[in-house]
This record gives sequence, C-alpha cells and structure tokens, in this order.
Amino acid sequence: MRQRKAGVLLHPTSLPSGRIDDQAWQFLDWMEQAGLRVWQMLPLSEPVQGLSPYQSVSAFAMNPALLPEDWEARLDEKGYRQFLADPPHWLQNYALFMTLRNHFNQTSWSQWPTAYRNRGKQALADFAKTHATEVDHLKRQQYMLRKNWMALKTAANAKGIALFGDMPIFVAYDSADVWANPHQFKLDATGQPTVVTGVPPDYFSETGQRWGNPHYDWEVMQADGFQWWLQRVRGELELFDLIRIDHFRGLEACWEIDAAEETAMNGHWVKVPGAALLKTLQETFAKLPLVAEDLGIITPEVVALKEQFDLPGMSVLQFGFNGLPDNPHSLKEQVENSVVYTGTHDNDTSLGWWQSLETDEYRHWVRKQLPATQAPMPWPLIQAAFESVAHLAVIPMQDFLGLDNHSRMNVPGTMDHNWRWQLKAQQLTSALAAQVAELVHKTHR
Repeated sequence: MRQRKAGVLLHPTSLPSGRIDDQAWQFLDWMEQAGLRVWQMLPLSEPVQGLSPYQSVSAFAMNPALLPEDWEARLDEKGYRQFLADPPHWLQNYALFMTLRNHFNQTSWSQWPTAYRNRGKQALADFAKTHATEVDHLKRQQYMLRKNWMALKTAANAKGIALFGDMPIFVAYDSADVWANPHQFKLDATGQPTVVTGVPPDYFSETGQRWGNPHYDWEVMQADGFQWWLQRVRGELELFDLIRIDHFRGLEACWEIDAAEETAMNGHWVKVPGAALLKTLQETFAKLPLVAEDLGIITPEVVALKEQFDLPGMSVLQFGFNGLPDNPHSLKEQVENSVVYTGTHDNDTSLGWWQSLETDEYRHWVRKQLPATQAPMPWPLIQAAFESVAHLAVIPMQDFLGLDNHSRMNVPGTMDHNWRWQLKAQQLTSALAAQVAELVHKTHR
C-alpha cells in the first residue's frame, strides 16, 4: 500500500461468463496491458438467497457459481484425496449444513428438527452417512474452487497484480457459521437472535437500516483469543493480497437492535473490543494488509482505532463535492494512506452520477475542480482519482467503460436488478487499455 498503484473494481460474477474461467485470465491480460496492478472484488461467498454476496451461507466457503462449467472433468482425484487428508476446518460443517438445508427445502436451520438444529452427534453422523454422495459433491466443489482460485492468484501475482478481497464484518443468521458456532453469537435458548445488526436513522434513512444479522458475543470471542476471527482472516489472507473490512465502524461499536423491533430506530451503540482483536491479528500474522471501509458517519473513536493500527481508509470522489469544509472525500482532503475511488459498487456509475447532478451551474462548479481535459465524463473524475495523493486509486470497470446507471451494480435498500451487471468480452479493447496505461504512466502509478 505504500507504493502508488492503480486498480479496477470488478466482481468475478461481472466477467462475461460470470465464472472464474478463461475470461478471468483474459481480464488479467487486459489489466497488464492497462498497467493496473490491483484487482478489487466483492466477497466470493455464496448468497443465502438472491445474488448479494454480503449475506452468505458461509464466511469461509466460496460460491460454486464461480466454477468453470467443465470443473468436474478437471478434477484430479489424487489431489482431491490429498485435500481431504487435511481439510479446511470449516469444510465438514459447511457440507453438512448445505446438505441439510437442501434436505429441508431451504428452510432456516432454526426450523430443522431438534437433533439437527442442535447438532446432535449421532443424528449428524447418520445423516452424513445417508447423504454421503451429496456431502462429497459439495466438498469436491470447494476443492476445485480453491484450486482454480489459487491458479488465478498465482497468475495475477506473476504479472505484478494483487488481488483485493472484501470481508463483510457480520455473517448471515442462516449460515453454517451461526449453526456450527451458536455460542459465539447473541442467541436465545431456541437459537433465535436476541439482537440484530443495523445502523441508526440518518440523513439517508428516517428509520435507519435494520440488516438483521446476529451480533457476535464479543465476550465469548475475546475469552478464547478470537479463534473464529483468526481462522477467518487466515482464510482470507490465503486467497487475497489485500482485504477490505466492510463496515469497519463496527469494530469500535455496533448498533444493536432488539430482534422484535421492525426498524433500526430504537437500537443503541454497544462497544466492541476491536483494538484487542486487531492487536491479536497483528501479533498472529506477519503481514496484515487490511483496508478499513470507513464510509458514512465516522466518529473520532473510529478514526483513532484506524490510526492506532495504521490502516488505510477510503474516500469516494462522488461524495467530495458538497462544498462543506473538512469533507474527507473532497479532492483537497485526500491523504496518502488511503484508497480513493470514483464510486463503489453501491454508488451510481460516475457517468450516472454526473447525469444526476441537478443544475448546469452545479456541473460547471464541479467541472472547474477537476483536471483540465477534453475527455468526456467520467474521465475527468477518473483522472482526478489517479492524480490523488492516495497510494491506491481504484476505478469500477463501469467507469472505465463510461457506462450510465443502467450498468449500476447495486442500489442499497432495494431487491430487484442488483448484482447482475456483466462485462462483454468485446469491451476489453486494446484502445481502452492504452488509454488507461497512459494515465497510469502520467500519474506515476
């Protein structure tokens, strides 16, 4: 992070095939031509339902939808047996959880018969034996996902390209993580959450956001030395060169909402031992390349936590033109130890943002602050990100392509049409690579 670099934000599901197949290697080739040295993506996890990777069935398993179509033909039995000889700690729980979930027609684990809900040893052993074929199939998928991913990572690193992952701070209730570790979460005697996650009312929402994830029992986690977190971060570090902690604010304090509340209005802040966790992580891993997602309303305590561990934060240029002093997203307030974006997967595309500005006078005021270039929007905003003092500049692929909001990845708080955008192979042109490469060279990235 201490070198000036440029990267691109593109989730693997946005590749032309939506899979980690030959298209992923072709994308690496295009990145190399463009001089881009960081490929940022969203979580690789499998959604509980729908397509959002931020609510997943496992914090550890990868999404089988990312497998190449011919993955079974590629599977090496000898390699698979070696994998099973020393499997990841989460593999059996995940495979059992997913098989049970399929067996009970996708109902939540809290609705399963008591013996399965409470993980009765004999019941699980008998079920695993009866459904051995399905359990084995799920394990084969995870073996091939990992093998394929590590081949991609090796190829990327050989080109000088780092892979930048995303780690949601919370996990879904209906997940293998909560089912296998109920004592690590704030649940009642029947396994139901007593409190759930969210954020309080703010400028964007009068009732706040009720996300509904269960809260961690931080006392329990701290008492065992944060073992679950150590395993989780270890797994992420094997897959990625750089990791974004989503909702970093939640490592200082979390908004807890009584599970019976329908909105986030009546919650309260609860302190979290984030400093103790980060200290443990720092002491455990020789290299801890974390980025704090510190967007939104951030308190001095959150800033202090980020600075205590020298973590880079984020700035988004689309947020930088409200005219208010000390706006951390404005061009004048950029800092070196950070990642600057034109926009993120949750924003308008930059062309869509530009088109949505209310008046010509406002557009003129914004344009005057951007680099002088004859290139059409969003290139002036991209150039501003590249010229920033921030060590890393990351541009969503939609912005490099100059696409409008029809190509937006996600609109928070809505259910339809999200997570579906896909690149077309013919859009990865040499001319675009040359245009990006020229800007990389010009801005010493």
